[in-house]
Amino acid sequence: MTITITAPTAAGQRWPALFDWGFRTFFLAASLWAALAMALWIGLLGGWLALPIAFDPPAWHAHEFLFGYLSAVIAGFLLTAVPNWTGRPRLRGGPLMALAALWLAGRVAVLVAAGLPALLVALIDLAMPVALAAFIAREIIAAGNHRNLAVIAMLGLFIAGNALFHWQAAGGLAAASGHGLRLGLGAAVILIAFIGGRIIPAFTRNWLVSTKAGGAMPAAPMQRLDLVALAGLGAGLLAWIAAPQGLPTAALLATAGGLQFVRLARWQGLRTTAEPLLFVLHVAYGFVPLGAFALAAEAAAPGLIGVPAALHLWMAGAIGLMTLAVMTRATLGHSNRPLHAGPGTVMLYAALVVGVLARLAGGLWPDLAMPFYHLAGAGWIIAFLGFALDYGRLFLSTSQVTD
Repeated sequence: MTITITAPTAAGQRWPALFDWGFRTFFLAASLWAALAMALWIGLLGGWLALPIAFDPPAWHAHEFLFGYLSAVIAGFLLTAVPNWTGRPRLRGGPLMALAALWLAGRVAVLVAAGLPALLVALIDLAMPVALAAFIAREIIAAGNHRNLAVIAMLGLFIAGNALFHWQAAGGLAAASGHGLRLGLGAAVILIAFIGGRIIPAFTRNWLVSTKAGGAMPAAPMQRLDLVALAGLGAGLLAWIAAPQGLPTAALLATAGGLQFVRLARWQGLRTTAEPLLFVLHVAYGFVPLGAFALAAEAAAPGLIGVPAALHLWMAGAIGLMTLAVMTRATLGHSNRPLHAGPGTVMLYAALVVGVLARLAGGLWPDLAMPFYHLAGAGWIIAFLGFALDYGRLFLSTSQVTD
């Protein structure tokens, strides 16, 4: 295997290959943190590990997977996609290192927050996503690519949710179930629905055409039904953020779930089972309506499966599996590898799905909750540590990966 240690700049300067593309830097960082943070959470949950955190353990767990892990994935995705959208140069070298350092500083600050002022911790944690949003907004505006400013609006809501989470935690409120978490999670779900609704049918159509499959093709992206489904999801999320319980919220969430399910069915996902790298995108998107249905049930009849179990259909299912799917696909594509998921990659997807289902089972059968929680954690760690170990070679190497 030939390792690419450095990459030249236009001025002849050099930097580690890890900092040549945003996806290399942040996908590796995200996957390693996902595995480490889950291991730390299992220790906290079991009572045999103490950390110098200021958040209560459930709040730290929720924060680091939603705002810690996901912010790195978003950075890796946008820093790779936006140059394609705008035709402008990508962030690389020193500026990319600085952005990664801000993200790492946020993780450390939240981890040792017991010894720091709450405002300082919040400012350190918010520095990276704010800097990312400013950079991406500048690139989109400079290129006149205004239709993608909606992504900046969603990123802004995500950042606002993180800030509110810190404020609620500092005030002694239950941040793990508060408005900040719901706002951040809602922004993440609508971002998946917005971007997923563009890339999944397009990737599916391209694959069906390339394999000469014939037959029905996916509905074109962003048709009238898509816009109605996005509006319905937005209404359901707004109601849930404001008042997570009650029949009106339940009705709006159930409607949103139904519209998203119909939308997904139009993308011909069942015709893609021969290529797991593509099929997993459809499976991951399926957790969007499933999460909406589960939270609708909790809004109408609290305690049915428990809010945490319902939330994990979005957090671990929609977000976890979708980000893993996007990271594997983007890494292969931008590393000039075939867009095909081999047995090792399929195992990563399967481990994560097992983890999501185990976490749901922990809510359905509380007497067996702890074994299910450990199974869920193990599935998560296998998925993301496995990604880091397998795909990590592509972030440092120009050789072909053996899957």
